[in-house]
Amino acid sequence: MKIVASLFLLFIISTSLAQAPVPEDYFQSPLEIPLVLSGTFGELRSNHFHSGLDIKTQGREGLAVLASAPGHISRINIQHYGYGKALYIQHPNGYTTVYAHLKELAPKIKEYVRKHQYSKESYEVELFPEAGELQLEQGEVIAYSGNTGGSGGPHLHFEIRDGSQRPMNAQMFGIDVEDTRKPLIEGVFAYAIGEDAHVNNAQARQKLRLIPLQDGTYTTNEVEACGEIGFGVSTVDQQDMAYNKNGVYRIEANLNGDQVFEVNFEKFSFAETRHLNQLIDYEYYANHRSRVQKLFREPSNPLSIYGNLENEGKLNIKDSMDYQYTIKVTDIKGNEKLVRIPIKGQQSENIKKRPDNSTEYLASATEGFSAKNGNIDIYIPAGSLYQDAYLDINFLGDTVDIHKDEIPVHSNFTVGFDVSNYAEEEKDQMFIARLSDNGRPSYSTTYKKGNRFTTGTKTFGRYTLRKDTKAPDVRPVNFYDGQWISSNETLKVKISDDLSGINSYRATVNGKFILMEYEYKNNTLTHHFDDGVVTDTENDLKVIVTDNVGNTTTYNAKFFRK
Repeated sequence: MKIVASLFLLFIISTSLAQAPVPEDYFQSPLEIPLVLSGTFGELRSNHFHSGLDIKTQGREGLAVLASAPGHISRINIQHYGYGKALYIQHPNGYTTVYAHLKELAPKIKEYVRKHQYSKESYEVELFPEAGELQLEQGEVIAYSGNTGGSGGPHLHFEIRDGSQRPMNAQMFGIDVEDTRKPLIEGVFAYAIGEDAHVNNAQARQKLRLIPLQDGTYTTNEVEACGEIGFGVSTVDQQDMAYNKNGVYRIEANLNGDQVFEVNFEKFSFAETRHLNQLIDYEYYANHRSRVQKLFREPSNPLSIYGNLENEGKLNIKDSMDYQYTIKVTDIKGNEKLVRIPIKGQQSENIKKRPDNSTEYLASATEGFSAKNGNIDIYIPAGSLYQDAYLDINFLGDTVDIHKDEIPVHSNFTVGFDVSNYAEEEKDQMFIARLSDNGRPSYSTTYKKGNRFTTGTKTFGRYTLRKDTKAPDVRPVNFYDGQWISSNETLKVKISDDLSGINSYRATVNGKFILMEYEYKNNTLTHHFDDGVVTDTENDLKVIVTDNVGNTTTYNAKFFRK
């Protein structure tokens, strides 16, 4: 019932995503440089579609970020991870623009935010200013570009959202990026979908050999098939002045001249974005780190990005008949690449069957699944899986292998441990960890209730218990104990934890809270003296850092300022 309700909700969302004309001259570029992209709208990312444009900032931070249109700041979100420092501007025409990974905010916005941070005694804040508080003109400087949050390098993440906060492709609004290059086709795959279907005498996935032609298109060797089959394509786009492999705009497929499949990266909702894992061949990605987009829709896939679909993009190939299948990949500037696949319908008598992957554990997509052995239990709620699946589960003492990360999981399942055999002092320092392929543990949010530890996760793999007995390390960066630092603009401290990871921190000077910005990518806490909180000559600094199991380090130092 939950799956039916979810699919109905996403159906309603998808039907409301019908395209309306967008204003092509309302928004201006948020930067005063030629736009070069490191990421495009709808680009395939881990568990989500990219919701904006990642604009390169010439490898540096501090470029002026401009309001793309008049409006008011409706939301400010400051966080350690994710978007980092982010601003949201509500515009009179109903759209919202988003600016993320910012280094610094414009003075009036910075003052507004800092006031609330000190009031809450927290660096991380989410604020919703009233319409009249932070009004902006088009082209007004609102911030300076940076690398905060989950950013892999200096850039500006820019979005345009509709009135329902659904991200849209900003290039449809006239945000221009120079692009004369055609998309790249990196691989084409064929799938036997039907129970008795086969491709080239086999039921397993087939990678086809791409043959380049003089006109810039591709063909493949003739495919022999029979039954219900489908295709997939691994494809990327490259704009001018950049070598980044970005996402494409549209993929179409035709069979004998008739369109049977279309997907468009123009708009989506955040409620559906994780269903990307049904668009791609998740197993292939898990093993080869290449995202193959399936040119057919799975039964439980509610994504709104699909256009015309004939038989959900699946082909019924009949014996002794010939077909021509064509894939066309297009970028938003209209540059396109074609692949033509000749198909010969031929029933084979000698088919290499799919491998038998059955185990004693069959998890249903529509019903809850549980397994238990010794002190470990697993529960997968209904709706967590997209399809029924046999799971390879092995219990090994305080460790459990839950399949491989080859099956996508849509919502959290639970792994639980009975820790009654451990002493109370040990339990305080223990947590549930997920082990990487090379055995490295990473903290999985652990809930402790008596003798039961649980974690919620959306990733199959190996889970175990670990103990963290070492408190975080805290060291000064740009000062030492007892130093005069009158010329310093900042106070920097490096913090780290070798196992469970940093959970919280708090800093005071002479007993008063001071704001410190945590940059997890280089493990630093930074206080800016222009906050005006540190006013005394002699100052006692205290920094308290706690890891995820409660180990705490208190660092004390004295510094002097005139």
